[in-house]
Amino acid sequence: MHISSRFLRAVSALLLGLAVLFTVSPARAAEPLTATAAVRVLRYDVSRAAEFRTVMDQAAQVWNASVANVRLVAGTPADFVVLADDGWPRTSATRLGRGTIWMGREATAEGYYPLRIATHEIGHILGLPDRRTGLCTDLMSGHSAPVSCTNATPSIAERRAVDANFAGSALRAGEVTTGLFVDRADAAGDLVSAP
Repeated sequence: MHISSRFLRAVSALLLGLAVLFTVSPARAAEPLTATAAVRVLRYDVSRAAEFRTVMDQAAQVWNASVANVRLVAGTPADFVVLADDGWPRTSATRLGRGTIWMGREATAEGYYPLRIATHEIGHILGLPDRRTGLCTDLMSGHSAPVSCTNATPSIAERRAVDANFAGSALRAGEVTTGLFVDRADAAGDLVSAP
């Protein structure tokens, strides 16, 4: 059987094109594989968050810029709701990605930074427990960091933990601490998760 040179050139060009298309650069090969197609979208409702609506939207954007496996968007039906009250800020996480946040005015009245509070409380919804390290660099150190702390960005370890919680299609819901999180040492009777 005689194969024309035109046909061979076409097949060669096709194979070369496929080789270029599927070549992975060494830099890309070293990158970890991520499940970007499996990003979990969580909707939140700030319609009853009063003066904290804007700061909650900002906190959602902080998390969106910090993690890859979950994305927070305002909307309903909501996975978690945000309420404003006169108490201390707290979160009731019913399961991973679901619950209620109360943005209590008591902490802001004492001088704590509202964006740090909001980002911290969303951290509980995303499966992070309180860690009273006293370090401003640790978002989940909460009020154990000084009032002057304005860091609202999760640490690398906190980012990794959230991405791990939402990795792939099998969420780690059974491995994540849920309950009522009140980040205040004198909140008698409240469940505070601290491993």
